[in-house]
Amino acid sequence: MRRLLRRASLAFTAGVAGGLAASLFLWACGRLGLTAALGVRMAPALTAGWLSRRLVRGGLWGMLFLLPVLVRRALLLRGLVLSAGPAAAQLVVHLPLVLKKGFLGLGLGTLTPLFVVAANLCWGLAAAAWLAYAGADDAGRR
Repeated sequence: MRRLLRRASLAFTAGVAGGLAASLFLWACGRLGLTAALGVRMAPALTAGWLSRRLVRGGLWGMLFLLPVLVRRALLLRGLVLSAGPAAAQLVVHLPLVLKKGFLGLGLGTLTPLFVVAANLCWGLAAAAWLAYAGADDAGRR
């Protein structure tokens, strides 16, 4: 039980770190005008409310690292593969159904899916890097 709690704590914390990286990526793209230049209406303000929701959500998605997916592969590769989960959830559920921004969030601009996938790749890489730094290379192993 102690081992499971340790692994779950590390996975959640890694997800939070990934959530921070992805949030800063999206904020920086908006702040620097990259999203606007590419016709994407996505430029979030870096507020406590916006960031805290994303950190908690990132932590919950971090639990994916507990799954025995690609456990014998490099953590960074696992992070990239696991980032497909939150990206799909945002593109198929959150943007179209919750925020009412159309299929794949295309109501925010044609390249919106690209930014969503890129932000989630940042999440996966940062979460995997956190796990590697914490010495949790056994995350997901039974």
